Amino acid sequence: MAISASDVSALRQQTGAGMMDCKKALEEAAGDIAKATEILMKKGIVKAAERAGRIATEGAVGSYIHGGRIGVLVEVNCETDFVARTEEFKALVKDIAMHIAAADPRPQYVDESEIPEAQIAKQREIYSALPDVQGKPANIQERIVEGKVAKWKKELCLLDQPFVKDPDSTVRDYVVKTAATAIKENVKIRRFVRFELGEGLEKKSNDFAAEVAAAAGQG
Repeated sequence: MAISASDVSALRQQTGAGMMDCKKALEEAAGDIAKATEILMKKGIVKAAERAGRIATEGAVGSYIHGGRIGVLVEVNCETDFVARTEEFKALVKDIAMHIAAADPRPQYVDESEIPEAQIAKQREIYSALPDVQGKPANIQERIVEGKVAKWKKELCLLDQPFVKDPDSTVRDYVVKTAATAIKENVKIRRFVRFELGEGLEKKSNDFAAEVAAAAGQG
C-alpha cells in the first residue's frame, strides 16, 4: 500500500527515528502507526532516538585517504571511551569518512543548523530570479523557491545525503540504526574536513611553442 508523507512525519515525530526507517516500518505494518512503532522498538531504533539527548564527549577522529588525492578527517562522538574502542564504532567512523570522500555533491555542513542565514538568503534570491520561477504566480513562486532551497540544503548537509553504501537510506538513518543495533549509545558526527589534491590552485600553463622547444632541447 502507498504510505503517505504525513504518516511518515507523524511516526518520525512520535519515535524520533529516521525518515527511511519510519517509511519501511509503516510499509511492514500496512500503514498502522502503532504497529510501526512496535517494529521500530523491536529493532532498537526508538531506543536510539531516546538516547539522542545524552551527552556524547568521547569518540574518535577518523581518517580516510583515497588514492593519495582525497583525504578526510572526521570527528564522531559517543558516550564512553569503552565504546569508542569497539570495532563497531571504528567501522562507523570509517564508513562516514569514506562517504565524505566519495559523496557528490560533496557535503559542506553536518546538518542544516550550521548553514549561515546569509547563505540561505542568497540562495533563495538566486532561485527567485530563475526564468522558470519568474513566470509563475507569486504564491506558486514561493513554493517552488522553498522546494529548491530545501533540496539544496539536503545536498549540502552530510546527515541528509543518501548514504553511499546504501542510497535508499540517509547518513542520518545509517548512524541512528547503527547506534541502535550495534553501538547502543548516543552517536554524533561533530565536524569534518575534506582535502582534494590541487584544490584551489591555479595550475601553470606554458606556451605550447615553448613546451615543444623545451622538449627538443632548444629552450
